[in-house]
Amino acid sequence: MGQDKAFLPWKGGTLLSHALDLVGQVSTTVQIVGDASRFSPFGKVVEDDFVGRGPLAGIHSALSRTTNRWNLILAVDIPFVEKSFLDYLLSQAKLTDAVVTLPLAGGRLQPLCAIYRPQFAEVAERSLKEGKNKIDPLFTTVETRVIQPSELDKQGFSEGMFRNLNTPEEFEQAQHLS
Repeated sequence: MGQDKAFLPWKGGTLLSHALDLVGQVSTTVQIVGDASRFSPFGKVVEDDFVGRGPLAGIHSALSRTTNRWNLILAVDIPFVEKSFLDYLLSQAKLTDAVVTLPLAGGRLQPLCAIYRPQFAEVAERSLKEGKNKIDPLFTTVETRVIQPSELDKQGFSEGMFRNLNTPEEFEQAQHLS
């Protein structure tokens, strides 16, 4: 992207403020995973224990410090996710013993729009200590509830809400869709 996505303008605020507002609508505890020197003015910050190791490190750090049974992890760069979907995601997580509940959309699992139980922190830590930063392979090691595209469709959710913004072109297109 060439700059920090969190601070890109979005709907009168930033992608970060949008994500914080959205999560705040479904949870009483909202935290930012990142560098405290950059993000502490915007909320409570959890810093990575495994710096520079990507999203798995962020998930690990968040889950290592939680007291919540269910924890929503939401990336800042998927601004089309709807509150109604997050409510549905959480309701589905509460119906199972799954350690992770997440959607499959666009042919890919969406680990950065998912509900995690704290015990996933142990799985993530083992992987990170082994030098492995990929999230998806870890889902085969724990009970995982995957919300299939057909279920999304049946519930009236579009897979398009998981469109993430990785390039200036994608960001430009997204602004016209919002």
